[in-house]
Amino acid sequence: MNTGIDVPQIQRFGALYIASARLRSMSKWRTIIAAVDIGNPLFYLIAVGIGIGVLVEQGSGTSGTSGIKYIAFIAPALLANTAITGIMDETVFPTIEGFKWRKLFFAQNATPITGRQIALGVYLAALCRAIFSVSVYYLLLLAFNVVDFGVSVLIIPIAILGGAAFGAVILYFAAKIEKDDQFFNILGRLILMPMFLFSGTFFPLTSMPIYLQPIGWVSPLWHATELGREAAFDYGIGNTLVLIHLVVLLTLVVVGLNLSMRQFERRLAK
Repeated sequence: MNTGIDVPQIQRFGALYIASARLRSMSKWRTIIAAVDIGNPLFYLIAVGIGIGVLVEQGSGTSGTSGIKYIAFIAPALLANTAITGIMDETVFPTIEGFKWRKLFFAQNATPITGRQIALGVYLAALCRAIFSVSVYYLLLLAFNVVDFGVSVLIIPIAILGGAAFGAVILYFAAKIEKDDQFFNILGRLILMPMFLFSGTFFPLTSMPIYLQPIGWVSPLWHATELGREAAFDYGIGNTLVLIHLVVLLTLVVVGLNLSMRQFERRLAK
């Protein structure tokens, strides 16, 4: 009997089916997502542009930021952080929901869709969220005259790459969670907050005590921030460091995503 189900197509494009389902789920919250993606940038731009940035430039000018206006100096970091938090939201919560809260992944895996495809689909949908969030932020930067349209547009893909690197790794850890009692406290207090504060977001990493700098060295946020500043403002970090930053971020994407897909397979096979 012909059921109208194209099994080979599902097997071939399973990840896209999962991504499509996740995007439809996100669309139910589009008003809240849009409010957050517009409200947060406005808060930072106003607070930094009118408040902190003015005080910094009055105190030391732009000598500590390689001649870059302070609000422009932190813009690549804010974009990268936006990508990271957006991808984190759309990987962690759906993954815990899929394995623990509603066990949706087990139902999806009962179809021709594999565990690897489910992991990849969740990841692709999260990337779409990051692309939207970062693009909105960039438009606000243009509106506030923080950056000039042109080469600065490169900070969009760089920020998304930073988010993709973090998201690939956090997807793996989310897939390993059996009990989520302390996971969100650890994620927020011991990972996200230190990463945001100590990754060269508000001042160059080299101005921090040497014992705190390793936090930045292992942080996708710092690598994406440095690349963004170099792309948009010719920050002067040199070709070698540019290559190192790219290699680190791409390695995190490849390794993290492969570990995530394997973990999805293992857990769904139980």
